[in-house]
Amino acid sequence: MTDRIEAGGLKVATELHDFVNNEVLAGTGIAAGTFWDAMGALIHEKGPKNRALLQKRADIQAQIDGWHRARRGQPHDAAAYLGFLREIGYLVPEGPDFAIDTPDVDAEIAMIAGPQLVVPVMNARYSLNAANARWGSLYDALYGTDAISEDGGAGRVGGYNPARGEKVIGWARAFLNDAAPLANGDHTQAVGYRVRDGAVVVTLQGGGETGLADAGQFAGYRGDAAAPSAVLLKNNRLHVEIMIDRSHPIGKDDAAGVADLILESAVTTIMDLEDSIAAVDAEDKVAAYRNWLGLLRGDLVDSFEKGGKEMTRRLNPDRTYTAPNGGDVTLPGRSLMLVRNVGHLMTNPAVLDKDGLEAPEGMLDAMITGVIALQDGKGAGGLKNSRKGSVYI
Repeated sequence: MTDRIEAGGLKVATELHDFVNNEVLAGTGIAAGTFWDAMGALIHEKGPKNRALLQKRADIQAQIDGWHRARRGQPHDAAAYLGFLREIGYLVPEGPDFAIDTPDVDAEIAMIAGPQLVVPVMNARYSLNAANARWGSLYDALYGTDAISEDGGAGRVGGYNPARGEKVIGWARAFLNDAAPLANGDHTQAVGYRVRDGAVVVTLQGGGETGLADAGQFAGYRGDAAAPSAVLLKNNRLHVEIMIDRSHPIGKDDAAGVADLILESAVTTIMDLEDSIAAVDAEDKVAAYRNWLGLLRGDLVDSFEKGGKEMTRRLNPDRTYTAPNGGDVTLPGRSLMLVRNVGHLMTNPAVLDKDGLEAPEGMLDAMITGVIALQDGKGAGGLKNSRKGSVYI
C-alpha cells in the first residue's frame, strides 16, 4: 500500500511529496504549503468539471454510435448527419473573430523551420541524446545510413571504407554548393579556407581565390583567422560548421583539411510524458519529473556501457565563435525543449483528492512541470533552455 502525506487537502504519495518539496521547489521561492494548496485547489475545482466533460464526451460518442448503428446498410445522408451533430451539441455555431498575441516566443518556434524530435523523458540517455541533437555530424549521418549507396565497393562493412568515405565527402561538398555557393568555382575545388577582413576567403585548386556568392552567409569562425579550425555559415536561419583539422584521420587526406560538416539539426525536442512512456504510479512520475528537472537545470547526467566501454552523456554547452566583425557569436548547443503533458483522460494514483479519487494526470503534469520550468538555467552550468524566459508545455 502506498504511503501518503496529507497536503493541500490531498493524499500525496510520500515519494512525490518529498521530491516536490526537496527538489522541485528548491530555490524557486515557492513555499511547499503554497504549492500543495494550489494543487489541491486545482484538483478539487477542476477535477469534477473534468470528469463531467469526460462523461459528456462519452454520452455524445454513444449517441453518434447509435445514429450509425440505426442506419447500418443505408446510404450516407450528409445533410441529415450534419443536422444530427448540431442537435446533440457535437458541432456548435462558429464564434466571432478573435486575435491572439504570443510574446516572448523563442526563435526556434517563431522563426526557424527545422526538425523536431519526440523522446520519452523517462529515459535520461535518450533525452540527453535528443537535446544534444541540435548539432550533428553530416559525415556520420551519411556514412552510417543508406543515404549513400553501397554500389561500387562503398559498403558499410568492417572498419572505415575509403570508397564510401569518398562518396560521403562528395555528397557533402555538393550540399555546400547548394547551401552556401561560392562566387567562383565550387567547394569541390577548395584547398583552403581562411578569414580576411571579415569575409571568408577560399583558395581554389590552381591558386585562385574566391569568396561566398552571398557574403552575408558567413556567420563566424573559430581559431586563427588565417588558419581557422571552423568556419560557420548560415542558410535559412540554420547553421553549418565546416570543421577543419589537418591532423584528423579524414581531414589529413582532404585538400582543404575539412574533417566534417557539423549541421544545426534538431531545433526543438518534445520531452514526452505521454504517448512514449507509461508512468503508472508515483515512482514512475518522479523518475520522469526528475529527468525534466535535470534537463532544465542543465545538470542531468547518465552513464551506461556501450561496446564494452563506460560512457557518460550530459548536455552539450553552447557553441562560441568569433563574429565576422571580431565580436562573439554564441549559438545554442541544445535543442529548445518542450514538455508534453498527459491529457486529462488519464488519472494517476500518485495523488488522491479529498474523496479518494485519483487526480487527473494532466493536472499533476501541468503544475509540476510548470514549476520545474522555473529552474531553467539555475544549475551549476547555467545552461538556458528558453532565452526568452518562456515555459513550453
